[in-house]
Amino acid sequence: MIFTVMLCISQKQMLVIPNEVRNLLFLLLSLLLLLSCQKKAPTINQANIPPIIAQGDSIFFAKGFQIETHENYTVATVHNPWDNRLVLQRYILVPKADILPENLPEGVLIRTPLARTVSYGSVQCGFFAEFDALQTLVGVCEPQYINIPFVQENIKTGKIVNLGQAANPDLEKIMLIEPEALFTAPIENIGYGQTVKLGIPFIECVDYMEPTLLGRVEWIRFLALFFEKKEIADSLFKETVDRYNELVRLTKNIGKRPTVFAEAVYSGIWYQPGGNSYIAQLFRDAGADYIWKEDINGGSIGLTFESVLDKAEKADFWLIKYNSPYDLTYQKLVREYSNYALFDAYKKRNIYVCNMGKVPYFEELPIHPDLILKDMVRIFHPELLPDYGLRYYKGME
Repeated sequence: MIFTVMLCISQKQMLVIPNEVRNLLFLLLSLLLLLSCQKKAPTINQANIPPIIAQGDSIFFAKGFQIETHENYTVATVHNPWDNRLVLQRYILVPKADILPENLPEGVLIRTPLARTVSYGSVQCGFFAEFDALQTLVGVCEPQYINIPFVQENIKTGKIVNLGQAANPDLEKIMLIEPEALFTAPIENIGYGQTVKLGIPFIECVDYMEPTLLGRVEWIRFLALFFEKKEIADSLFKETVDRYNELVRLTKNIGKRPTVFAEAVYSGIWYQPGGNSYIAQLFRDAGADYIWKEDINGGSIGLTFESVLDKAEKADFWLIKYNSPYDLTYQKLVREYSNYALFDAYKKRNIYVCNMGKVPYFEELPIHPDLILKDMVRIFHPELLPDYGLRYYKGME
């Protein structure tokens, strides 16, 4: 198998312990084991967890998690992305079919595979769809943003419960559906409120903090552990990486790189992708010259219309993402803001749009950046993919 993990248990050295000390240790371990079997998930005191020291494990791109496979259990550790000296959470995964081992390390105990889950966001649902775990969903937050037919159909029939806002989910509904775990995307310094009192484990997914696209893709391997889907996730990850790298090779030695900028004015501010953002990575790998490539931000940068016009007026391409039941057209664009017509991309009809209300862009970006990259290669260099039809973007009419 292409992915291997280190076995971190050594049985070569034994300690000679006096009987009195041995008896005391046995009593303490028995007490710890009893506490670990309670229904409420054990929690970790972050301040007492030492930094993770990199060991030759099988993680290829991701910075946010570590996996250690032992004989009777697996340890999945999530690093704190806001303070790399700390661990955000550590999960101890034990198959439901096995007897609970003695002397498990400290962490949140999860019996696998999970059969009843809640997802706070669309991204986790997208990962579930990849390795066939959507059927475990019994509740989701903000389903209006989850563009997955299975979820929408089961919301209508009541098989999946709408739990409301992710920031303030309906606690009574959560208790009624009895999930085994809540999959969340934590935000720095923002907790889970009263939901913590339910004693249900939070599976904290900070994939969105990964600095690279392929690092974010690799989180499929973390999530799959909770469903005992490791082999299929490893295979899906490898296939995605191979496809992405093949597209990068296509554009590696191209001559002219067309210039590009993105998005549109929102509430008086024009948010462009930062130079270290996922979108900037896609532009670069697709063989384009992003106007703000020198910027150091990983998120968006807020700009005035005038500053964007000053740098991007002569740009070759303009890509816009939006969410609407109606398609955006050149006529509608200038109706919103007449000065959009000043850009060369407008004049030359080189604007491509992605209506996220009709295509699963945000669900698939973390999992399949290769598919979005393929769209961009086709837009910037159509000669490289002459037979490919765009999946997310389309030329604006």
